[in-house]
Amino acid sequence: MFSDPRRNIEQFGLSDGMVVADLGAGSGFYSIEAAHAVAPHGKVYAIDIQTELLTRLINEAKTRRITNLDIVVGDLEKNDGISLREGTVDAVIASNIIFMLDDKKTFLTEIRRILKSGGKLLLIDWSASFSQMGPHPEHVVYKDTARKLAQEVGFTLEKEIDAGAHHYGMILRKS
Repeated sequence: MFSDPRRNIEQFGLSDGMVVADLGAGSGFYSIEAAHAVAPHGKVYAIDIQTELLTRLINEAKTRRITNLDIVVGDLEKNDGISLREGTVDAVIASNIIFMLDDKKTFLTEIRRILKSGGKLLLIDWSASFSQMGPHPEHVVYKDTARKLAQEVGFTLEKEIDAGAHHYGMILRKS
């Protein structure tokens, strides 16, 4: 496996009672791991624009009897496109999403908006373009670029994590 959601969530340090948003949740691998990590009192919002993926995730959560996962349709590149109130989440997961977005700055600004003071962001993405996998070379957002973009909108790097052979990972804190 290229990037192990369970291992990355463990490195993120989520705990019972936290409220988490998984942005660009897709198939929900991170949402499911986060839901386990914050159970029984926490909550995870799985947010994506692709309703068919969210429908599959709802069904998977029901099959696994996960009750602390809410599905939200949202546009990650619009102001207030993440339909959560300001300052409502403790942590945000953004895995393999930033390379897909045209408006990366609005995306990061939205993350900052929904995070509580001192909240943290787990940012994971492709470290390069690899033959037959990963993004097209011109879509790769390299680690230094991602960190700089995050710092420009008010995040500070807390630490880097080992996100697998083909990915970088970093935990950033809302400053």
